Amino acid sequence: MTQAGADSGGKVTIAGLAGRLGMSKASVSYALNGQPGVSDATRARVLALAADLGWYPSSSARALSQSRSGTVGIVLSREAEDVGSEPFYMNVLAGIESVLSSHESNLLLRMVAPGVGAGRDLDVYLRWAGERRVDGVILFDHFHDDPRPPLLDSLRLPYVRLGAPEDAATTANSGNTTVSQSVDAGTLVEALHDLGHRHIAYVSGPLALTHETARKAAILGHARRLGMTAVSTPSDYTADDGGTATIAVVAGLVPGADDFPTAIIFGNDLMAMGGLVALKRLGLKVPGQVSVLSWDDSILCRFSSPSVAALGRDTMDLGRRSAALLLEIIAGHAPGNRLSPAGTLLARDSLGPAPARGVA
Repeated sequence: MTQAGADSGGKVTIAGLAGRLGMSKASVSYALNGQPGVSDATRARVLALAADLGWYPSSSARALSQSRSGTVGIVLSREAEDVGSEPFYMNVLAGIESVLSSHESNLLLRMVAPGVGAGRDLDVYLRWAGERRVDGVILFDHFHDDPRPPLLDSLRLPYVRLGAPEDAATTANSGNTTVSQSVDAGTLVEALHDLGHRHIAYVSGPLALTHETARKAAILGHARRLGMTAVSTPSDYTADDGGTATIAVVAGLVPGADDFPTAIIFGNDLMAMGGLVALKRLGLKVPGQVSVLSWDDSILCRFSSPSVAALGRDTMDLGRRSAALLLEIIAGHAPGNRLSPAGTLLARDSLGPAPARGVA
């Protein structure tokens, strides 16, 4: 005997569901695909029967009916091993995926090696838009004169800039999750000032990134405001280069480094780990002679020796906010900016008072 709601082959169909419920096929289709045109009560009846019969709408058919792919894209211009080793990316991606999965949306991730075939990330966006592979994209790592937003605007492909500056502009097609680099820099610099530090250094990531230039300017600005001296040198976010930059800072090889720094802030946790190793090799005690802080917290900071003080930021929440905002823009809601909460200082063993005297 054929199950009610199924065809002669036992396959559950929209026509079968409609006949059993006494509704039109159009109403059943609207309810199953989340489209307007039916009441909440009707939608609930249709979904309940579909679930009882083990029926789920075809993702390809649903995408066609909605002129959407049900997919969000991300292109990262990073080496795959760097993405895998840096907790920031893993946490943000986990936050994004948690929102997308709850909305039955998919994540399409591509990694493009930086410096190899400039513009390869732009080619990916062009292909995705041409093939209608994604409904929108989330942008990481914002550059000065970044070519991606103008391209995406011209393609009319919705996008969200994750971790953009507070004053980032929106377009009819885009929104931003913003971060106040000045507020976070103030948290770190003021904590060091309270501990008696007057000469500090910042080991940044690449200064081609807008958030790194903003962090550098904020750290130097807060230091001047508090009567402290501060120097900065760029690195590449890796542990090895973070160690090299640390040696340059304490050896006075960085322009403006007239005084030995009693504290070093690192732009991420991997560079902080490299800095710890370098300071140990130089025979400098942490925090007895030099305090170490990381802008990003992770398990590396918690279980290093000594444990590293860090700026606690909810990076998973940053991912969730970005994904939720993009889905709203895709659905036709007005774009906007979403400010992420400021970070808080997580004081650990690497942070201590400034030494009474300079390093001998």
